[in-house]
Amino acid sequence: MHVQSLSVRMRTALGAVAAIGVLALTACSSDGGGTGSSESAEPMESDTGGAMMETVDVTVGVIPILDVAPLYLGISEGFFEEEGLNITTELAQGGAAIVPGVVSGQFQFGFSNVTSLILAESNDLGVVAVGPGGSTTGDLMNDWAAVVTLADSGISSPKDLEGKKVAVNTLNNINTSTINKMVRDDGGDPSTIEYVELAFPDIVPAVASGDVDAGQVVEPFTTIAKGQDMVNLGSNYAATDPNLMIAEYFTSATYAEENPDVVAAFQAALTRSFEYATENPDAVRAVLADYTSMDEATQQAVTLLSWPSEIDANTVQLLADLAVEDGFLTEVPDLSPLLP
Repeated sequence: MHVQSLSVRMRTALGAVAAIGVLALTACSSDGGGTGSSESAEPMESDTGGAMMETVDVTVGVIPILDVAPLYLGISEGFFEEEGLNITTELAQGGAAIVPGVVSGQFQFGFSNVTSLILAESNDLGVVAVGPGGSTTGDLMNDWAAVVTLADSGISSPKDLEGKKVAVNTLNNINTSTINKMVRDDGGDPSTIEYVELAFPDIVPAVASGDVDAGQVVEPFTTIAKGQDMVNLGSNYAATDPNLMIAEYFTSATYAEENPDVVAAFQAALTRSFEYATENPDAVRAVLADYTSMDEATQQAVTLLSWPSEIDANTVQLLADLAVEDGFLTEVPDLSPLLP
């Protein structure tokens, strides 16, 4: 398995990015120590390059969801430490909060869905992808994400979402654009959908109470919806593309340009973490207890993601095209900083 290191295209993009202004970070809470990056006096030897590098303190902004389990596994297994990195994770409510934290330098790395990074790039925020995040399993009816509704809602296919209230965690982002494609592909008109923004934990209760007609959920809420006998209309991710990459790990262009050794070390450790997660699904389920509130039964029941070996360029282009089609953007921005 290989996570691409900084390519020629990426380095070219880095050189073209100007200094980035400081942005405020919202909705962020810490589960570890300080957020700044500093160096200790302890030298480490990387397994990948053999070069000596002092241990570097690195903060990674993440969301407490299933997707980031490989990062936590890599930390507990010592993969990042062996690359000379002392990792602190900080929890945020979503990728939209993590992007300004990375750009401002509060986080050295972050995790965000691809559409949020495309929107950031369209605003010249200077973000650079350093590795893939999770991907759909490709199984329409057995994925970690789903669009769910009540059995008596009268909704039996994506087309039936026309004119309905549909809950998503963020408006004008990856979940609205992929649901829209799902509806269009089923012969419906997604422009008639009324999207309602709710936090993931609130979506299943809103569907159950009838406050919304349907909702998009990810694990563990997909499993919770199934336990309440809700109807699964299918995964909006798998319906969009069976290989859809949902998220990426990223840094700022400034940090990547100034700290190429740290970026390479992070990528190497991330590669090992993804390999380990893919080969050890029981360890993935166990580590969920370290950073989520899932009970053991839910940990065992959830559908795990696929963790791709490299950034999927087709996904980045597709999600950019959908953002334009749905009016989030007027044109596709330069995507090279988000590509391998």
